[in-house]
Amino acid sequence: MVESPQIKQDVRRVSVIGLGLIGGSIAAGIKQQGLASSVCAWDPNAASLALGHDLGIIDSIAADINEATAQSDLIVLAVPVQSMEQVLRDIDLKDQVITDVGSVKGIAVEAARRVFGELPENFIPGHPIAGSEKQGVVAADPNLFRQHKVILTPGEASNPAAIARVEKLWNGLGAEVVRMSVSHHDDVLAQTSHLPHLLAYALVDTLSAGGDSLEVFEYAAGGFRDFSRIAASDPTMWSDIFEANKEPLVQVLDQYLLKLETLKQLIESGEADQIKDVLSRAKVARDHFSNIQAIARSKSGPSKK
Repeated sequence: MVESPQIKQDVRRVSVIGLGLIGGSIAAGIKQQGLASSVCAWDPNAASLALGHDLGIIDSIAADINEATAQSDLIVLAVPVQSMEQVLRDIDLKDQVITDVGSVKGIAVEAARRVFGELPENFIPGHPIAGSEKQGVVAADPNLFRQHKVILTPGEASNPAAIARVEKLWNGLGAEVVRMSVSHHDDVLAQTSHLPHLLAYALVDTLSAGGDSLEVFEYAAGGFRDFSRIAASDPTMWSDIFEANKEPLVQVLDQYLLKLETLKQLIESGEADQIKDVLSRAKVARDHFSNIQAIARSKSGPSKK
């Protein structure tokens, strides 16, 4: 077990491992809000590190993961979910607080247990529900997380001071922090994030394979653009996510396919009233969701973007 008897209250140095869109946005937000004295980063892409330093997003560049994390008060892992275990093996974890931003929490917790024998009390898994189809540190946005939720999935033995430190980081970046169990998080995100991305990729791939694909995209209306936008996201990252969360994803995908088959049969048989019932239920649910979002925005105040 990694011991962490005392967690210092002041965050002097934050290490960001992985300086892409999310890692870069975290670093930029920390700098903008003065949440730490310095921000150090490591990424396998030296050009990303150099650009982040030139843009003032980070203060220093580490030669390797161990150098980046050894003297840090808080470590943020912004790496692909399938890379988590190897990154953890390169960290000499002592009393540093560590968190991650992965879209699948089960694989992060399993990786930590394989490396450390159990989930360290100072490792607080996390996931910001924010992002963009844009990629790389060049797209870093210090306000990316403002008025968005961040889900933390601490373990039963997690150090309360470590949880507080991670919550303070996200609150400082303008996010609302909520807590869930690991399994509940992965089930919810399979439905609300992973399935929509899979469907967007499948739709664009299907239409682009047709002989008249150029015309399809030329005359695409706003609905197609809105739905297909996320298909411009990083394919490597999302293929990793689909693999890492495959059981909940396949389960909700089966439900969706069943619904599509039902709608197909209704359309073929001309059951207009039943089709309308499905669409009406969906509209009521979507309107309710929009109202909830509007209320949340009004309570949190205007965006500072």
